[in-house]
Amino acid sequence: MRVFAGGIETETNTFSPMPTGLADFEVIRAADLDESGEMGGFGGPFNIFRQRCRERGWDYIFSLFALAQPAGTTVRAVYESLRDELLEALEAALPVDIVLLPLHGAMVAQGYDDCETDIVRRAREIVGPDVKIGVELDLHCDVTQELIDNADAVVIFKEYPHTDINERAEELFSIIADAAQGTVNPTMALYDCRMIGLFLTPYEPMRSFVDAMMAREQAPGLLSLSLAHCFPWADVPTCGAQMLVVADDDPALAADVAREFGQRFFALRHALDPKSLSLDDALDKALALPGRPVVVADQADNAGGGAPSDSTFVLRALLERGVTEAALGMIWDPIAVKTAMSAGEGAQLDLRLGGKMGPMSGDPLDLSVRVAGVIPDMQQYWLQNDGELAIPCGDSVALHCQGIDIIVNSDRGQVLSPTVFSNFGIDPKSKRLLVVKSTQHFYAGFAPIAHEIIYMAGPGAIPPRFTEIPYQRADLRKYPWLDDPFG
Repeated sequence: MRVFAGGIETETNTFSPMPTGLADFEVIRAADLDESGEMGGFGGPFNIFRQRCRERGWDYIFSLFALAQPAGTTVRAVYESLRDELLEALEAALPVDIVLLPLHGAMVAQGYDDCETDIVRRAREIVGPDVKIGVELDLHCDVTQELIDNADAVVIFKEYPHTDINERAEELFSIIADAAQGTVNPTMALYDCRMIGLFLTPYEPMRSFVDAMMAREQAPGLLSLSLAHCFPWADVPTCGAQMLVVADDDPALAADVAREFGQRFFALRHALDPKSLSLDDALDKALALPGRPVVVADQADNAGGGAPSDSTFVLRALLERGVTEAALGMIWDPIAVKTAMSAGEGAQLDLRLGGKMGPMSGDPLDLSVRVAGVIPDMQQYWLQNDGELAIPCGDSVALHCQGIDIIVNSDRGQVLSPTVFSNFGIDPKSKRLLVVKSTQHFYAGFAPIAHEIIYMAGPGAIPPRFTEIPYQRADLRKYPWLDDPFG
């Protein structure tokens, strides 16, 4: 067997003020890898594909993996150049038996509402009808029927936070390998749940729903169940949650189970409504709690959803309230980082911080700060079910201002781990209040130490109150705009 693998991934917030350009992509090609072929960070699925091929004595051909931090719409020429490079590598690798594509599912480029469908359709045109194509997607994806028609199996992350990236890669490889060997014949079905939202899997009723999906996968004739949550900040016609089922040579079974679980999910809609509080209500609640640390998620300024991560609204509120024994991270401000690093650890200086990317970032804050720590090329460690991922943060500094420790970094990215603080010798468990710029991916690392977690819908680029999002193109004949769009 000859197995080809490659991918292009980014999550597009079409409301973000920052276009995604070529410089925003980290591109790893086969020539960039050492003899082991091992990839770090989000390259775990490729490591699994390579290892499973090696175990079976199959040929493994890796092309490229391009990954960009979520931001605004990808520049057309950038997307097309990366896509064409991937597809040209596929054509050069022919003949192949299997194509494995870890993608995202919510990538939008100028002229392309759905980059993943475009990639998979073109890959199918190159390899023909008999080659098995497998696709792994982030659960914040919008899945089209055309993508389903052109792939043999699509597997989607089940967990949010995404702690099962590699587990889903294992699942996809197993299905596609069996299909290539003729022991299964994957058939897929979608069910439109007519919902747009954000669904947190550690909490009920989502926890039981995900567990039920995994239990049902063990039933005869079923290969995989996935819920495509959608990405609510992508203003595209296909935005919306869908249930996806992969069955073994049984389209009717796939459709029946997709309908069953899709309707079951829709019935949970009121219980799944966001519990996010306004900025002031969130801080009032956090400061009234006796235990520590209380973790407040600044959801609307989450770089992982395409926000700038440089908003100052919550920091200004903490300073105005005179809050101490608090820590906040991470504010993206390369200029402030460079200035603080130049001054050095221990320096006291006046610094203009944040608020640089537009109205959704608030106004810059002019602060007197002490440089409490400097770490070039800092990494944080994101907890997964099978270990940790090292995620780069860029040059980073800890600034102390009026009883608040502020982590500032040069590579835009959300907080995934308490190591963002502990790297600087700041004990997050000792703080009264921790404010993290993240929507939900912080959860795996912070839940074990948090007295309580509070979700905050402050001002910002990715508001978690969906009826406030200024959609122009999405089909809003869905919940929460209609209570029963099926009626």
